[in-house]
Amino acid sequence: MSRLVTVAAILALLAGCGFQLQGAYTAPPEMERTFIATSDGHSLFYRKLGIALRQAGVRIVDDPAAATATLSISYDRTGQRVLSVSARNVPTEYEVFYTIAYSIDAAGRGLLPTQELTQTRDYTYDPTLVLGKAREEELLREAISDDLVRIVLKQISTL
Repeated sequence: MSRLVTVAAILALLAGCGFQLQGAYTAPPEMERTFIATSDGHSLFYRKLGIALRQAGVRIVDDPAAATATLSISYDRTGQRVLSVSARNVPTEYEVFYTIAYSIDAAGRGLLPTQELTQTRDYTYDPTLVLGKAREEELLREAISDDLVRIVLKQISTL
């Protein structure tokens, strides 16, 4: 019984101070029906952003005329760079990067000016573990994309 009282007290304190669980994003009413303008409708970021916006209560529309807001993704780029090489000039460490730029317009006014975000992660490379390292790079790219989506949603929820 003592534990139940303790848990209830902690929950009451957290609720009273304005604590909100991460991931509970809300979009402004202007974004009720949003069109996402992008040149790459198959990118990892675009797909994950669409899912996250739907979960936040935004209806994604295919026709810009039916939209109350337009989220424009100016660019959405990902890749990798060599960070270090061995004495024999063989890459030993790579950096995976993901860069996006986006803006939001609603009813002809800029709701959010162009924002540019870049996230990076690095990993060591071992030529004897090619398949495992390729999978590691793919997982890092997905994690970076998830981080970018969280940042975008946090910025949107503060509008």
